[in-house]
Amino acid sequence: MVFTLVRAASKKWRKLNGRNQLPRVIEGVTFTDGVAQADANESRAA
Repeated sequence: MVFTLVRAASKKWRKLNGRNQLPRVIEGVTFTDGVAQADANESRAA
């Protein structure tokens, strides 16, 4: 039964975009609507 449910659900799964962003997520970069947000201190220094 579980196997049938997983097969049915997998037909609707899609590959995630942005897997190259994973190292940035691990570093703690904040993303808003898919766009990396600059640190407040960095933006004031520039």
